[in-house]
Amino acid sequence: MSRPGAAEALLAEWLPANDDPVRPLMTLGTVDSSGYPDARSVLLSEYDDEGFYFHTDSRSRKVAEVTANPRAVLTLVWPGRQLVVQGDVSPASADELDRAYAHRSRYLQLLAWLNTPELAALDQEERLARWAEFAAEHPEGTLSAPETWAGFVVKPVRLTFWHGDPDTASRRVEFALSASGEWTETILPG
Repeated sequence: MSRPGAAEALLAEWLPANDDPVRPLMTLGTVDSSGYPDARSVLLSEYDDEGFYFHTDSRSRKVAEVTANPRAVLTLVWPGRQLVVQGDVSPASADELDRAYAHRSRYLQLLAWLNTPELAALDQEERLARWAEFAAEHPEGTLSAPETWAGFVVKPVRLTFWHGDPDTASRRVEFALSASGEWTETILPG
């Protein structure tokens, strides 16, 4: 899904390159089965012409929510800037899953294996011991993604770039996908 050049230019200016090891934190908003909004922080794994990718444990509440209602909103915040991505959610490809896992930090690779309710229920000392034991048993570069590793792409239908400025009024530049598949650009007050 190609976006207008102005949106691509802003994304390139605001977001790190996909090969940058430092990934931005974003808020993922979904709706639960009761119709209530739900939000949590996830990392932006990467973005491309298809959309914005995040990865998580397939047993998580967020996966159940995006599976039942495959729409979400992502919010990325920096000092004086905010990007809101509203879109449709679909599973990431197997190749993308493998690539994203391989680019995760050692800590996040281990976390994909160890972030379980059982480990979370243990006291701090026991969690530290089990973490250290698992890490020692699996030297760096030997782990592949666990079966519970899941990835999703949010394909945008609306991109809203908010820019604040202490010397003037803030403003938003919004790109929205029409029913005919065309993008429109609108300038809005902040």
